[in-house]
Amino acid sequence: MSTIPLSKLPASLLLWAILLSVSLSGCQIIPLQTQPEPVAKVDNEVAPEAVEKHGFALTEGQTLIGTLAVMKSRENDTLPDIARHFGLGYNDITHANPFIEPWTPAPASQVLLPIQFILPNTPHQGITLNLANMRLFYYPKTEPNKVYTYPIGIGRQGWNTPTGVTQIAGKKANPVWNVPPSIHQEHAQKGDPLPGSIGPGPDNPLGLYAMNLGFERYLIHGTNKPYGIGMQISHGCVQLYPEDIEVLFNKVAIGVPVRIVHQPYLTAWQEGSLYLEANKPLSKWAGDKARLKKQLLKDLKKISAKQNVSVDWEKVERIIERADGIPTPILSQSPNEIHLAATAMPLKHPEHLYQQPAPETIKASDWAALVSRFDNGAEAQKLTVMLTHQGPMIPAHKIQKDNGYLVIAGPFKSKKELKNAAKRIRMNFDIDVEPLKPTTVSVD
Repeated sequence: MSTIPLSKLPASLLLWAILLSVSLSGCQIIPLQTQPEPVAKVDNEVAPEAVEKHGFALTEGQTLIGTLAVMKSRENDTLPDIARHFGLGYNDITHANPFIEPWTPAPASQVLLPIQFILPNTPHQGITLNLANMRLFYYPKTEPNKVYTYPIGIGRQGWNTPTGVTQIAGKKANPVWNVPPSIHQEHAQKGDPLPGSIGPGPDNPLGLYAMNLGFERYLIHGTNKPYGIGMQISHGCVQLYPEDIEVLFNKVAIGVPVRIVHQPYLTAWQEGSLYLEANKPLSKWAGDKARLKKQLLKDLKKISAKQNVSVDWEKVERIIERADGIPTPILSQSPNEIHLAATAMPLKHPEHLYQQPAPETIKASDWAALVSRFDNGAEAQKLTVMLTHQGPMIPAHKIQKDNGYLVIAGPFKSKKELKNAAKRIRMNFDIDVEPLKPTTVSVD
């Protein structure tokens, strides 16, 4: 088996394998806006529980919520694991950390956690989905001074999530996925025919909870591929982490209004400062960027005139070009990026990152598969963690052998289980594996 550089894999396969990487021109750090209640510290690091991830109190007129934080990565961390632990999506954490390799960050990397958001310009009622930053905002009627926010996965190009006003039309726990004809055709063309329906279980892409929208055939649901949250990866439906959809499902009633918008540029006036959050318009709206930018500049001029303040227009241009999704102060007197970086809340690393994949060891009685050989340990590690972050997980291990590295998938308890994994690896990574019979390999 030859070495397969991951950089040579086709882009379409990388997307389906959830291997997207982000290239941006820069990253900006901004100050904390609120301080949490006193908590235990380790040196200057605050316990990770200090930051709120989902539920935020709102005062009248408030549109900026949350806190910016920073944390040092540890060996075997991935940015997607860190993102999930702190209620962020793939887009949130990779846009904020463009110079850190998402799947193999160097230990002790300073990872920016952009847990700060500007609310979309919509009524604070029911659910608002902002496709531009791939985030859901829920304003419960029973908690008028509260907002809950969760990262989402949305429809990819050609399967765009629709915009407009609708409502929650139905709810179903342990849903059955009735495969639409268009998806049947798509999978058949790939040599992966699907059954007419898929019941509850690890292979059901709806996860454990689904809520029907008034738009026919569109749902808000869970997922069996949690590391696609924060990406354009669905067939148009809105996906949440399994832990988030469970909470939302239990909070939201049938009939709650749902507004789906695309607002890449968001502004907030808070505590005498003006903030701008810029996100790259999705490809469907790419041709509309000039109009959206023109409207933003018009709005900023109105705000600055009303508040009698001066805007740093060069900073506004930089933020629009960077499009990192981080709310940034833009008044002429606002601190520059260097000064702001030092004020992010330093967090202690959690003892365990939530649901971080942990493959079982391969025993002599297990089936396994040789996926690839590498001369470079970092490339072998990248493929290993990409396999373990599939949905459902494909267990994998990096093994140093002679002067190189092997990526071994397993354990598998049967030859059939191995064949199913081999098929998924071939479809998602374009790699044909070499089956390893029991007693062939043992990974301790």
